[in-house]
Amino acid sequence: MDIISHGLWGGIAFGRKTKRLFWWSFLIGVAPDLLSFGLYSAANILGLVSGPDWKLGSIDPLAFPIAIYKLYNITHSLVIFALVFGLVWFLRRKPFLPILAWGLHILVDIPTHSTAFFPTPFLWPISNFTVNGVSWGQPIIFFPDIIFLTVVYLLWWRSKRLGKTT
Repeated sequence: MDIISHGLWGGIAFGRKTKRLFWWSFLIGVAPDLLSFGLYSAANILGLVSGPDWKLGSIDPLAFPIAIYKLYNITHSLVIFALVFGLVWFLRRKPFLPILAWGLHILVDIPTHSTAFFPTPFLWPISNFTVNGVSWGQPIIFFPDIIFLTVVYLLWWRSKRLGKTT
């Protein structure tokens, strides 16, 4: 799934109560992609580091440095997510629900990434198993995602206008 959709799904799922929780959920929802290859890709586009040629359309996965894959493994692992969620819960003595946007990010990525380009290593470091899903860039995934996001946000906006707290 694209990075903005991850943030929007995280925000609507875990941040509806307050603006602060919404933005925490949004940011945590985009963090796995932003922290793994988003910053590197932005630096590459700006010419600050060498890497893939984004104008080609199809990017060779080997154009990314190995460090990007290591960060991707960490940020897209349900095992690491569960450990961090549990640690934060232990330290705060209560769960911080916006962190669930990270888990949602991983769960959505599992079926929407193919093995051809950044498959989701959701069991890392226990296993390197990945699912060969349908790429989120395919119209069959991308357009329904945009439509569902639009409908869900319109319903949320409408409920807020009517004074309901859903």
